[in-house]
Amino acid sequence: MTAGSRTLVHVVRHGEVDNPGRVLYGRLPGYRLSPLGQQMAERVADFMDGRDVVHLVASPLERAQQTAAPTARVLGLEVGADERLIEAGNTFEGTTVGANPRQLLRWQHLRRLGNPTTPSWGEPYRDIAVRMLEAVEDARRTARGHEAVLVSHQLPIETLRRSIEGRRLWHNPRQRQCTLASVTTITYLDDDPVELAYAEPARDLLATAAPGAGT
Repeated sequence: MTAGSRTLVHVVRHGEVDNPGRVLYGRLPGYRLSPLGQQMAERVADFMDGRDVVHLVASPLERAQQTAAPTARVLGLEVGADERLIEAGNTFEGTTVGANPRQLLRWQHLRRLGNPTTPSWGEPYRDIAVRMLEAVEDARRTARGHEAVLVSHQLPIETLRRSIEGRRLWHNPRQRQCTLASVTTITYLDDDPVELAYAEPARDLLATAAPGAGT
C-alpha cells in the first residue's frame, strides 16, 4: 500500500494595520501595515522559514500583500494575488461604527441589521465560504505533496474554518479564533482534510496592537 499525498495549506491573517481613526476600512484601498504589523509579518516569515512551501498567494489588498512579502523573501517565492481571499463586503465600510457602536442606533444603520445570520449588512457567509474553499482547493492542487501559504482576513478565515468543521457560519465576532498574523493550517491526505491546526507566531506582540487595527 502506498502512502497518500500529504499537503498543508496555511491560511494567514494579515498583521496590524495603521488605522488611528478606527475606520471600518473593509476593502478600501490605502490601508497598510503599521510598524507593528510589519513586525508581525516578519514573525510569519520566521514561522514559514524552512518549510516546504511552493505556492504563495494573498488577498490583493495592501495589508495582505505586505504581510506576505517577508515570507516571499525568505522562501524565494513570488506573491500572487487572489481576489477570492479578499475581505468580506460590508455596507458599513468607511464608517466608524466599530469605534462608536452607538452610531448603529441611527435609522440609516439600524435598518441594515435585520438578519445577523446572513448577514444582512454584508456579503453572505455562504458566499464567503464558497470563494475561500475554492481558493484553498486551488492552492492544495497547486502545492500537492508540499505546502501553500494564503494570506487573507479575519472574517473570511473564520468562515472558512467553520465551513470545514461543519459548524454554523454565523457567529459572535468576539469568539473568533483568528488573531493578527495567526496561521490556520489545513492538512490534507490526498484530497481530504484530516486536521486543522492553529498558531500565533506574533502572540507576544498582540498586547500592543491598537484597537481597530485589523480586519
